Amino acid sequence: MPTQDLLDRFLAELGPLEPLAVWAHGSLAGGDYQEGRSDLDLIALLPGPVTPVTAWRVATLHSRLRAEPLAAKLHCSYLTPGASADSRRPHLTWAHRRLMRRPVTPVSRRELHAFGRVLYGVPPADVLPPVPDQELNGFVVRDQRDFWRPAVRRSPLWTRDAWVDVGLTTFARAAVTLRDGRLISKREALEVLPGLGAPAEVVEDIRGRRYGDPAPPAPEWTARRGELTRSYLGPAIDALVAAYS
Repeated sequence: MPTQDLLDRFLAELGPLEPLAVWAHGSLAGGDYQEGRSDLDLIALLPGPVTPVTAWRVATLHSRLRAEPLAAKLHCSYLTPGASADSRRPHLTWAHRRLMRRPVTPVSRRELHAFGRVLYGVPPADVLPPVPDQELNGFVVRDQRDFWRPAVRRSPLWTRDAWVDVGLTTFARAAVTLRDGRLISKREALEVLPGLGAPAEVVEDIRGRRYGDPAPPAPEWTARRGELTRSYLGPAIDALVAAYS
């Protein structure tokens, strides 16, 4: 399978950096992975320190993978044992075909503890401290309040499939985490959304594109779908934040 071929190639290319572990989280670990549609969310634990030379070697590694099918969907953050405990600390990350620095969030860390997939080396629990519920819930509320709520006001974003899909499923996952204290997949989020008042036709549109093979949407539907999503998400996020802040 293209996914396993890419993972095998990635692990081989990573070898000279002498990783202590490589883990998968997100849908690849959680059982809802859709090849060609889902991202491959990885964490590599390096012996450290992460220097400019390390960054160059990481960029070179990913450049060598660029011709592989699905390579554009492979995202990996690079941690070291001495810098892995703080969920606010940014780490060297390859995502969206470029290097950046970003944190490994409390949600990703909880996923690693709950169902992380060990591709190589030691398990996440040997390195990463547990994520307290208070830390997880605080992050989820801030993410909805500080990232998604302002984004709802930017109407051009919501003509794009990815914003509709991730915006709605992230909201549902946030709501369940805050209400029940558990993480759910995108598939489960689509089951939950109608009960949270989300527009049913938009939920079915997302389901069809994630699990089916629909025809490209008409421009009229794309525009209407965006407005339906924004009209729902704005008040829904406000209510969620008010309830759990």
